Amino acid sequence: MQHRILGRTGISVSKFALGTLRLGAWGNSEHDDAVRLIRTALDGGINFIDTADQYSGGEAEVIIGKALHGRRDDVVLATKGHFPVRMGDDDPNRRGNSRRWLTRAVDDSLRRLGTDRIDLYQVHRPDPATDIDETLSVLSDLVRAGKIMAIGTSDFPAEQIVEAQWAADRRNHIPFHTEQPPYSLFVRAIEADVLPTARKYGLGVLTWSPLNSGWLAGRFRGNEPIELDAFRRVVAHKFDLGLPGNRRKLEAVEELLVVARDAGIPLTHLALAFAATHPAVSSVILGARTIDQLTDQLAAAEVRLDDGILDRIDKIVPPGVTLNPPDADYHRPALAAAERRPRPTA
Repeated sequence: MQHRILGRTGISVSKFALGTLRLGAWGNSEHDDAVRLIRTALDGGINFIDTADQYSGGEAEVIIGKALHGRRDDVVLATKGHFPVRMGDDDPNRRGNSRRWLTRAVDDSLRRLGTDRIDLYQVHRPDPATDIDETLSVLSDLVRAGKIMAIGTSDFPAEQIVEAQWAADRRNHIPFHTEQPPYSLFVRAIEADVLPTARKYGLGVLTWSPLNSGWLAGRFRGNEPIELDAFRRVVAHKFDLGLPGNRRKLEAVEELLVVARDAGIPLTHLALAFAATHPAVSSVILGARTIDQLTDQLAAAEVRLDDGILDRIDKIVPPGVTLNPPDADYHRPALAAAERRPRPTA
């Protein structure tokens, strides 16, 4: 497994990271199986695990804590805060990027993870109700306290990444070290702005959903309606074949299968290798739910795509283009509750 330096942190991370969104109640609810999945990833060369306090209502962090018992120092551990941890929690002070909430959220994550420090702590989304100076201030204090080692963002647009860098410089805060955006063969918009901005400021980039919720695993083909499990129903518009973007995905999958066949690799390997190829990308987060899925995805670590293959991909989905339906923010069941948060008016 190739390793890369995470931005300017000096931390070496594996080209693939293990994402844990589907560990616990949101996917694999058997803790022993989930622990084996994590340990299989570590044995397969992954040293980078990404989670969030919100995943399965904190259960994913508990599972990770169990899996890392005796191996904590071998792992770069990342988690996130911003959304309410419990679904249906309507307390406006138990979410967001305020000092009050992030201080509590970090302590709660440390407890669930069973560790004394978090290697990378990321704010899960921008918070228009909290000044970025306030967020950077509390995160800087938590770094100086030794509770977190580095800080990052998730799904921040390029202009807010720049604003945060300026705020850190003006106010002598510790700046964000990383950004975590969605990126795949079907979601390439960040190539136009976020990835160049990350390179300009020396940010590490962790990308998520490289298989675009299963589309790039070749699971959805033809004109048959897509069966939605409990998790997919949360983002049902991503699978609605009545939407033009999803119809185009069906066509693109067939074209990409030909490219993968000519390259002698499965479509999943083509998709994962593509996500890892961009020079701004530090690590690609794998979303495997089972050991079989993980084993298949780990096999893509040695795949290299030549310019000819990349040129063929660009003809199918041009650089900077996204095929997802509008507002297709792939996120978690608690997102709906979080988005009900009242926004201040001018």
